[in-house]
Amino acid sequence: MAHSFLFISGGEIVMVMLIALLFFGSKAIPDIAKTLGKGLREFKKATNEIQRELEANTSDFKREVNDIQSTVKRESNRISDDIRNVSSRMEEEGNKISKGVEEEIKKN
Repeated sequence: MAHSFLFISGGEIVMVMLIALLFFGSKAIPDIAKTLGKGLREFKKATNEIQRELEANTSDFKREVNDIQSTVKRESNRISDDIRNVSSRMEEEGNKISKGVEEEIKKN
C-alpha cells in the first residue's frame, strides 16, 4: 500500500491538473512547472554528486580489500604448497624407515 501513488490512472491525473488550474490560475502554472523542473534538476544533480562522492571514497576501500584478499590468497597457496612438500617428505622418510625395518627383520 506504500507504493499506491505509483498507480495513478489518467483520469486522476486530469482531475489533479484541473484542480491545479482552478487553484493557481492559467498564468501561474508555467511558473510553477518551471520551478518544479529546476528543483528536480537540482535534486538529481545533488543525488549524482553524492553518488560520485560515495564511489570515489569507496573505490580506495575496495582497492585495499582486493589487495588484502589477493595477499591472503597468495599466502594461503604458499602455505598449502609448504604443507604438501612437508607431507611428501614425511611420506618418503616413512617409506625409508619401513624399508630399513624390513631389511633388519630379514637379517635377523
